[in-house]
Parts: sequence; C-alpha cells; structure tokens
Amino acid sequence: MLGLHGHLGEGADFAELARALSPDGWRVVALDQRGHGDSDRAKQYDRNGYLDDLSLLLTYLGLDHQPLPVLGHSLGAINAYYLAAAQPDAVSALINIDGPAHLRVVDPAPLSVLLGLPYSAPTRKELLSACGSLTPLLENGLRPHHDGWRLGFHPADMVDSDTRVLGDHWNQWLSSHCPALLLHGTASTVLPTAQAREMASRRPGTTLIELNADHWPHLRRPKESAIAIRRFLDSILGGRCRGT
Repeated sequence: MLGLHGHLGEGADFAELARALSPDGWRVVALDQRGHGDSDRAKQYDRNGYLDDLSLLLTYLGLDHQPLPVLGHSLGAINAYYLAAAQPDAVSALINIDGPAHLRVVDPAPLSVLLGLPYSAPTRKELLSACGSLTPLLENGLRPHHDGWRLGFHPADMVDSDTRVLGDHWNQWLSSHCPALLLHGTASTVLPTAQAREMASRRPGTTLIELNADHWPHLRRPKESAIAIRRFLDSILGGRCRGT
C-alpha cells in the first residue's frame, strides 16, 4: 500500500499503522513527498508535480503495472484521489484520511502562519523555542542541518503548496469508482463533517468512518484507525479502480 502524508508531515507518520497492518501481510511504502522530510525542495507544488513524483516512484518500485491501495492524509489524500482519477489502473482502492473535496479559497492561505518561523537554528532547543505554540505539531519532524537544526520543510514551500491545494476538487474525487474509505475526524477544522458525509454519499462505493478526533485521526486514534482500515482492506481485497 502506498502512503501519502499531509502538509508538514512525512512518511514516518504511517509507521504505527504499518506495524499494525504487517501481521496481515501488508507492506506500507510511505515516501516523504516533495519538500517534506528528507526529500528535496521543488520549484513548485502543484498537483502535476506531486503526481509525477508518484508515477516515478511506482515505476522505480516496479509497481506501475500492479494496482495497489493508496492511502493519504489531507494533502496526501487529495494527491491520492487525483492519482486514482488520472491513472485508474494503478489504484485498487482509496483510503482518504480527512482529505476534503473542497477547500475554501482564502488569502492568505492557512499555512501562511509558518512564514514567521525560521527554517533553521544553531540548536534544536533554539528552533523549538522559535516554533512557539506550533511546537507539538512540528517537533517530531526536526532534522540535523549543516549549520545546526532545521524544520522538516521550508515555510515558503508549505505556503506555496497550501495555496495551490485550495479550491474545488469534487470532479477528481468523483472521477474514479474503486472502493474507498473516508476516515474523518469529527473535530477536524479542515474537513467539516457535513462535507465528509456529502463526499461519501455522492461517491458510490465509499465507506465513511467517523472518529472522535481532529484532522489527524490516524495519529490521535491509531488503534481505531488501524481497525477501520484493516476491515476495509479485508472487504475489498481484489477490487480495481475504474475511471470515468
């Protein structure tokens, strides 16, 4: 299964889920998407760039002719259902973790708050201090840097990526018909519950699971999330995605 993290995240976000699914024979391949974690920064962060990265990865792994489930959180979920719409033969099932079909366009973009942060600092302690109230969200992604420590992303890159993901994605969400699981945190400030229910009702073959969690249900409620994902995979094993 391919795992795609959200903004500010990294592939390691799915480590606990991978451990939970491994007894059932699942291997989760979770990359650091462009500009995140240990991956290089990119010139821009539009959908085509993210999808090109995924196509290259699948080819490199020899999975470009073997459909597989694709799981994504937030940004990663949007990239996942764009991939299913563009390459239906590559995706056997979708697992959308709190990824909206529509994000209201606002100026500045929500992640513009990051522009006040330094990218790096001489010590980890200094960088954490500069993160302030965002520390709980960012501390696990900090990395050694050539002149000290750095964030797991560049703030300007995240604002670029965030700006480009705002808007309407309903057409892509509805343009594939493989089985899908929508795992939604009912306290999410990114995906309203009303929209999550509409996404499930409008897309045939979509199962909605609601958990008492915020925008990161797979991290806040890992056991319940793993159970829901395992049950979904068991129910659709062998399914294929077909495009419209």
